[in-house]
Amino acid sequence: MQSPRLREVTLVCLDGCCHGPFLNFPEPQNTISKSSSTSATCRRYFVAATTSSFFPSTKFTNHESLPSLQESFAQFKKAYPQYSNTKRADKIRAKEYYHLSLSNHVCLDYIGIGLFSHAQLHTQSSSTVPVASSSLPTPPQPQYSDFPFFSISYKLVNLKLELLHGGQGSELESAIKKRIMDFLNISENDYSMVFTANRSSAFKLLAESYPFQSSRKLLTVYDYQSEAVEAMVDTSEKRGARIMSAEFKWPRLRVHSAKLKNMIVSKRKKKKKRGLLVFPLQSRMTGASYSYQWMSVAQENGWHVLLDACALGPKDMDSFGLSLFRPDFLICSFYKVFGETPTGFACLFVKKSTVPVLEASTSTGIVSLLPANKLFQSPEYSSGTDTELEQTSNYGTQEDLVKASSFTGPISAARMRSGRSHRGENSEMSKTEVTAKKKESKTSETVESEENTDLVQHESTEISGNRSDSSEVIECSGLDHVDSLGLTLISSRARCLINWLVNALMKLQHPNTEDKVPLVRIYGPKIKFNRGSALAFNVYDWKGEKVEPVLVQKLADRSNISLSYGHLHQIWFSDKYEEEKDRVIERRKTEECNIAGNKRKSKAGQGIRVVTAALGFLTDFEDTYRLWSFVAQFLDADFVEKERWRYTALNQKTVEV
Repeated sequence: MQSPRLREVTLVCLDGCCHGPFLNFPEPQNTISKSSSTSATCRRYFVAATTSSFFPSTKFTNHESLPSLQESFAQFKKAYPQYSNTKRADKIRAKEYYHLSLSNHVCLDYIGIGLFSHAQLHTQSSSTVPVASSSLPTPPQPQYSDFPFFSISYKLVNLKLELLHGGQGSELESAIKKRIMDFLNISENDYSMVFTANRSSAFKLLAESYPFQSSRKLLTVYDYQSEAVEAMVDTSEKRGARIMSAEFKWPRLRVHSAKLKNMIVSKRKKKKKRGLLVFPLQSRMTGASYSYQWMSVAQENGWHVLLDACALGPKDMDSFGLSLFRPDFLICSFYKVFGETPTGFACLFVKKSTVPVLEASTSTGIVSLLPANKLFQSPEYSSGTDTELEQTSNYGTQEDLVKASSFTGPISAARMRSGRSHRGENSEMSKTEVTAKKKESKTSETVESEENTDLVQHESTEISGNRSDSSEVIECSGLDHVDSLGLTLISSRARCLINWLVNALMKLQHPNTEDKVPLVRIYGPKIKFNRGSALAFNVYDWKGEKVEPVLVQKLADRSNISLSYGHLHQIWFSDKYEEEKDRVIERRKTEECNIAGNKRKSKAGQGIRVVTAALGFLTDFEDTYRLWSFVAQFLDADFVEKERWRYTALNQKTVEV
């Protein structure tokens, strides 16, 4: 029986004091043993609570026999009492992202950080917040004759010169840069930054400028096929780089440490220029976490390090500690509004001491942020409104680059006290990696009241300009919400939800089968304290044959659940699993493997197609339950055929699914 003292310690840890692998910073020698013991106990307790509290020793073989949402939530709260401490996230969702409830939409295809809230984007005069926030007071707001916008324009520039002498740009761009760096806890004294059209552009830009003639190697650490990484690989190879990739051990898809170490560590005593290590701290498909110490080992052996922070949680950069592990390059991305539009931009950061090693190259992926007409409203108004224009991202010729591509985002101007500051930004996700559907938002009129500050305390960033009578601010409510919740709350909430979902999916089993065929196979980490909030899985029929991920995604979409799909690769099988290799590895056609024009013959065409789901800080228990309930329908052997017939009957036409 657990002692009261130990129980108290573990419950405190579950409330958020124990974090992922990049939070375990060195401690004084006399506390290391005690700290390690407490952390290990905390993690074991969490796993035990997950596996033993939700219908232990139970397998569900009929989707109609699943426990109800209410019953499941009651058991969920018993298993994770710390989840009750995250109610502030639910309040933010109800007030600022009420479109999710109105549209009954489950968004599990967003990875990254949202800049703005739905309420901020769609606030209009003389409106009320429907349904979810109807109880909140909503006094009328000023009416504007023109809504504020900002635009994005592509520019043909030299990345190195832009980093060295790019200047501050417009007041708007300067303010947004400051906001981004503040949000990510990155110092302007240490890093320079450029905006790029998207994540792929950022990777390709660096590949075009990195000195592969002297530092020949490019080493990537990805357990999935990425359009952005493949764009970098293709460009680097054309410039003479030697391409290497880490491998991941089957079946848990952990990094093959011995192989990776051999590729990173120099066998010669004299340190030489090795090349570029492209390293994510977390897989955006499987949720696997990787040790930050690989970056230190690489830098000690003469490598430059690119940290891909796109899959990290919204506040993980605060805990990362760039002062301890300072990558030479860092890429992150932002989208506009969660559950509505995944468009946005990416940011490429370069350590100032590393800029001189780059080579001059004319690049096409860098963008500018420009103020539009009537960008700044009168400072007497406390909030702005905007309507959304389409972003044009098809570019390639120099002629195309001359044309400005319109991108809109809400800009809020207000009279502020001196000394008060804040930040702002935006990004676009790759089509291959994020297949988020652009849902047409239903008619929604909302108002944001200055008096309702009990849910979120909005910050604001002062723009230094020529005006002396007032200060203008850019408000990014999405970032404000993240800041107000903080790292502990966000990570604790995600940890509870993703582990419950993994456990629930593993309890689904086909009926009337001698081999007790599980319905779902999960790839990478399963129930684990420090796993990420992304999940890669496949659904299997009662014969043990895989249901195509694209089909699962289509059927989920009909249930108003947005999922993604992708391709796991670079999987290594030991002799023990050699026979299993032929059953699980799929070999795709050449044209299917041609990502971003990359026609290299490699292992990229070998891997596993999977369905992916990503949980964000606004995901709630009902979202995860609805995904579980949807997947459980495949326990019905005729589910797919019934859905095909239903679709044909409703649309009076046949369709291939």
